[in-house]
Amino acid sequence: MLDALRKGAGTWVAKIFIGLLVLSFAVWGVADVFRGFGQNVAAEVGGTEISLIDFDRAYRRDLSRFSQQLGRQLTTREGAQLGIAQQTLGTLIAEAALNENARTMNLGISDEKLTVQIQQDPSFKSGGSYDPNLLKQILRNNGMSEDDFVTEQRSLAERQQLAQAISGGMVVPTAYLKVLHDYQSETRNVAYVVIEPSHLGEIAEPDADTLMAFFETEKAKFKAPEYRKITLLQLTPDTIARPEDVSDADAQAEYDDNKQQYHDPEKRKVRQLSFTKPEDAKAAADKLAAGMSFDDLMKDLNLTDNDVYLGLMAKGDFLDTAIGDAAFSLDEGATSGIVDGRFSSVILNVLEVQPEKTQPFEAVKDDIKALLAKEQAEREVLDLLGEIEDARAGGATLKEVGERFHLDTTTPDEIDSTGKNQAEAEVELPNAKGLVSGVFDSDVGVENDPLQLGTHGFLWYEVDEVIPSRDRTLDEVKDKVIAAWKEAESEKRLAEKATELAEKAKSGTELAVLAESNGLELKTADGIARNVAAGDISGAAASQAFDGAEGSVFDVEAADKTGRLVIKVTGRNTTEFNEADPTNAALKTQLASQLQDSLLNQYISNIETQAGIQVNQAGIASVLGLGDSN
Repeated sequence: MLDALRKGAGTWVAKIFIGLLVLSFAVWGVADVFRGFGQNVAAEVGGTEISLIDFDRAYRRDLSRFSQQLGRQLTTREGAQLGIAQQTLGTLIAEAALNENARTMNLGISDEKLTVQIQQDPSFKSGGSYDPNLLKQILRNNGMSEDDFVTEQRSLAERQQLAQAISGGMVVPTAYLKVLHDYQSETRNVAYVVIEPSHLGEIAEPDADTLMAFFETEKAKFKAPEYRKITLLQLTPDTIARPEDVSDADAQAEYDDNKQQYHDPEKRKVRQLSFTKPEDAKAAADKLAAGMSFDDLMKDLNLTDNDVYLGLMAKGDFLDTAIGDAAFSLDEGATSGIVDGRFSSVILNVLEVQPEKTQPFEAVKDDIKALLAKEQAEREVLDLLGEIEDARAGGATLKEVGERFHLDTTTPDEIDSTGKNQAEAEVELPNAKGLVSGVFDSDVGVENDPLQLGTHGFLWYEVDEVIPSRDRTLDEVKDKVIAAWKEAESEKRLAEKATELAEKAKSGTELAVLAESNGLELKTADGIARNVAAGDISGAAASQAFDGAEGSVFDVEAADKTGRLVIKVTGRNTTEFNEADPTNAALKTQLASQLQDSLLNQYISNIETQAGIQVNQAGIASVLGLGDSN
């Protein structure tokens, strides 16, 4: 229910609501850095101290909770960077402020009452009753002694007395709850017209003076970006593989060792009729025996090829060996009798038989040599990587490296930061992550680390020249400038037309009359929710529909951003408020808690201001592992 309020965060109702969403014990401003503490004090509020041990224990507890949410353990430094340490300290300072006030007011709790409270805590119950061993186990797991725990619980009870006295029992006024309900449940009905560029007619090209004036104003949009010329060197198994070095004997040995890869077993195109009832299978077999063809039998059973065609299959492709044996016992074009399979009885028809065949060595020799050469190249890549890096460290350019190791260098078209050339066409580049960004992070004469290229390859790049960004002349981009001017002119005319119609509608002319006289279609939309897009109406337009009373008129950009809308609010709807509704009841409870927290926060802030806060920054930095804060 609160999601709708978040979407309307810019309205006065939402601002009031958000103002109450102050969590109890948030981070308050910490004044005066005090450096005269004892070594074990983290902060003081008035005369109440927060020890570094307490801060460390509380911080690590909060850090553990956040780590569980994040899915990995945070270090104390990472927690500090995320603000967790500040939150922990803020909570401890707030508690200390209440403890200070409780001390000055001489609040307390008897040992008997405190014992009852601890024993009634569900965390320490086992089987429905208080378990002292469970309490000891929990304290041991949290590194806390029983005396420290009792002291902490006594302070907590005293703080609760203060909190209850300050804001306990505060309830949300029904009128306030109703305002929030009405805000969330309200919808609007609207009538509107859509004005599109097509309604404006054709926009003629601008004259020379108009175009030049527009270009001068918008020149920055047509600026040529910075381009860079680069040299690339690829080291991959494909670039260093030498199939011509593989002997026929080695290729023959590979062929002989893996002959099954070059062997295609006999395959058959098979059709299959399946029967779950033996009597149906027998009836079909009798028709075939009487001279009916397999195709005619399919028609008789209202079956198509899609229903019976199994595909081109080897004998081992059949899951049911009985059916596979039967299919491979038939001649091409033959039809079987009834075959009893594992799951049903079938009748088979063989459309085509493809004999087994083995590709001869000569037919696959070149492929085998290429495969063996690539496998060898994969083993050589890492060795060559080290040699190339040594050459680069010695000052060799990529061109020199390529010549030394018999590798080709390439110089693609100059590229901009999006990988396009000066004709704005995509430049074909190796598929190496970070290549374009790396080029623009580098400079002429800079040696760059190689990039990973595929699974086994590497790519080096050098920046040869930087072509600075510059202003283009009108002649270079005339077509683009004309298109941009037309687009701007269209938007201008759309806005003018929308403003004209909106002013007429505000003056009393019915929207239907305006639609008819301007050749537009009058549309309606009922039940528009705040900030929720609906058809032609964008979320922003829906929000604006709630800014005025019924009958208000406004114009706004259409949801598709190609036209404009003139909208009139024709109705306002709200659901009946029922305080007992479960949703409202839950909201009432939540708002009451937030009001109580807000009042308590103000009270605590006042205590802190009066008592004064002093923080041992050096001690806290030490706990966080940040070193001396000086």
